[in-house]
Amino acid sequence: MEKVMEKQKRIALIAHDHLKDDLVKWCVENKEELKRHFLSGTGTTSRLIAEATGLPVKSYKSGPLGGDQQIGARIAEGEIDMMIFFWDPLEAQPHDPDIKALLRIAVVYDIPVATNRATADFLMNSRFMNREYKHTLQDFQALTEKRAETMRKEFA
Repeated sequence: MEKVMEKQKRIALIAHDHLKDDLVKWCVENKEELKRHFLSGTGTTSRLIAEATGLPVKSYKSGPLGGDQQIGARIAEGEIDMMIFFWDPLEAQPHDPDIKALLRIAVVYDIPVATNRATADFLMNSRFMNREYKHTLQDFQALTEKRAETMRKEFA
């Protein structure tokens, strides 16, 4: 299945607590690029970014209160094109299963994901950032149906 990301990207911005300041600083440094796109984020992170940059940022719930799941649902619905998620791999989070699910759904729907500053910088400077991008999604639905059919035959 082919998917087209429009020139104007829909970007989710997320950060764990002690990385919020880093993401906010990154957004301030990249304000000129970010203002060309639609921004969203979880809880406090979206508010801090909006206050620091003056850019509109659609806010979802805080991650532990379901914000990660809300962002994941928007990805699955094709309403988010890329995600910048400054997360801490060394600190356990109370909502770790939600974080893993969010990262998994981003891979399933083949969206660009930056989980650190260097990757976020590379994405912002990509030649695809301000133009349409066509890519082919793997058909996981067909794969799931094929697996189910194989299992039915094995257990019949």
